[in-house]
Amino acid sequence: MIKTTLSIAALSLAVVACGPAQSEKETTEENIEEIIVTEEEWISLFDGNSLTGWTGFGKDQPGEAWEAADGVLYFNSGKKDEGASAGDLVTKETFGNFHLQIEWKISENGNSGIMFHVQDNGEYDRPYHTGPEYQVLDNDGHKDGQIITHRAGDLYDMIESSEEAAKPVGEWNKTEIIINDNTLQFFLNGVKTVETTLWDEQWKAMVAESKFSQWEGFAKYKEGKIVLQDHGDDVWFRNIKIKRL
Repeated sequence: MIKTTLSIAALSLAVVACGPAQSEKETTEENIEEIIVTEEEWISLFDGNSLTGWTGFGKDQPGEAWEAADGVLYFNSGKKDEGASAGDLVTKETFGNFHLQIEWKISENGNSGIMFHVQDNGEYDRPYHTGPEYQVLDNDGHKDGQIITHRAGDLYDMIESSEEAAKPVGEWNKTEIIINDNTLQFFLNGVKTVETTLWDEQWKAMVAESKFSQWEGFAKYKEGKIVLQDHGDDVWFRNIKIKRL
């Protein structure tokens, strides 16, 4: 984010230079302020036709089951079944405070996820050993839909959605993940599904009560990679962009 600060004092003095002294005094003492002009800079994480900017977790290139064409990023589970390399897809860049926007479409009975603050440094075996997950799911078809913290838009295995906002299987959904200092927010199709405070005592208690308690590094880091999950099912992503906060 770029901030440009403009002082109105100089502008005001220029305006009143030809006016009476009293007018200049009022302008300089009472009406001086700063205007902060903010230019929001979105970074595209997907160019629509290639996997530039991505790699596989623990690898130097993406798995062959990930395809990119016509503006869509697709995990082709059929290729994986045929022996192509797969695995989770990881951004090459790291992000701390950010606003992520991404659209996804899940296959029938499918399961996937979007993880963040993931550490891909050789110290951890899986992305979910460090990165919390925004759940992507066919709520009606997948068995995880029967678990209240495992449904689409949930903070997986930790916080259930405030309300159901996922579209039927096969339709595009828009997800937003916002981390600003210690506040985490999830949105699904314009509905805020999760809001919580990161790294405080309540957060630590939630982690301790979750399936992730066995991994010491889980949800401890304040920056890391964005990860799209290979859960073995077809899933599509598009319009992936992020803004550092």
